[in-house]
Amino acid sequence: MTENRQITKAVIPAAGLGTRFLPATKAMPKEMLPVVDRPAIQYVVAEAVRAGLQDVLMITGRSKRALEDHFDRVPGLEASLAAKGDDEKLALVNEATALGDIHFVRQIDPQGLGHAVLCAKRHVGDEAFAVLLGDDLIGEQESLLEEMMKVQIATGGSVVALMEVEPESISAYGCADVTEIDGEDYVKVNGLVEKPAPEDAPSNLAIIGRYVLSPKVFEVLEQTGPGRGGEIQLTDALETLAQDTTPGGGVYAVKFTGRRYDTGDKLSYLKAVVELACAREDLGSGLKPWLKEFAKEL
Repeated sequence: MTENRQITKAVIPAAGLGTRFLPATKAMPKEMLPVVDRPAIQYVVAEAVRAGLQDVLMITGRSKRALEDHFDRVPGLEASLAAKGDDEKLALVNEATALGDIHFVRQIDPQGLGHAVLCAKRHVGDEAFAVLLGDDLIGEQESLLEEMMKVQIATGGSVVALMEVEPESISAYGCADVTEIDGEDYVKVNGLVEKPAPEDAPSNLAIIGRYVLSPKVFEVLEQTGPGRGGEIQLTDALETLAQDTTPGGGVYAVKFTGRRYDTGDKLSYLKAVVELACAREDLGSGLKPWLKEFAKEL
């Protein structure tokens, strides 16, 4: 197994059913829910590409064809816009298509995040790679992935992103027990627990949806049985790797304090739409004064 290579591949699991957004997701993939005027998944792919990950593999499932269509060309629409001289809309339509080299693999059985990552084994091979969950949007100005990639190259292990949450909320996340490393801006992960009860949690450090993984994770996932919820949990495989001192083993973490939105949660989704719209030059000048007036009426 070759370590310390440049990282070029990203895996985006997108096979979930999106039941928290029913009925909107009855016929629409949750990843296609619009955040202002782009689907959530486009922000995630754009983040990967900004970090230098031009080779993107999306793990999809049944009824997810809209994801493939969104990143494909639409010659009829493009020709119509070009004929009208509507270059602005034409550029927007082509934006998703031009992002990078995007591939798709279907997860036949919905057996959890760990199984979805394992579906990427043939595409990834023996290289370190990033995993970006489609529910999590990270602010465009943040450099989280780049920082994590540097840590992976320096350590040869796997890297997770952690964020402090309120102790009573930790049961909604994977949770990490960590040790500080002198002179470094990342930490060593001693152990991981998937969605612990608050009284059993080793910390209030929650795993958020960004990972940079050693290819050794595939060997471990192949030996990992169903865990919480009867699914193959990526957290369980990382717990095993955290105890592994051989090359490619070990788990490290970057603590993230920037902007992050969980678009799988209705309230956080609404906040993402409002904040990102306010930051837009074409929308912010009209939306912010209206918000201030609307807030006075509450």
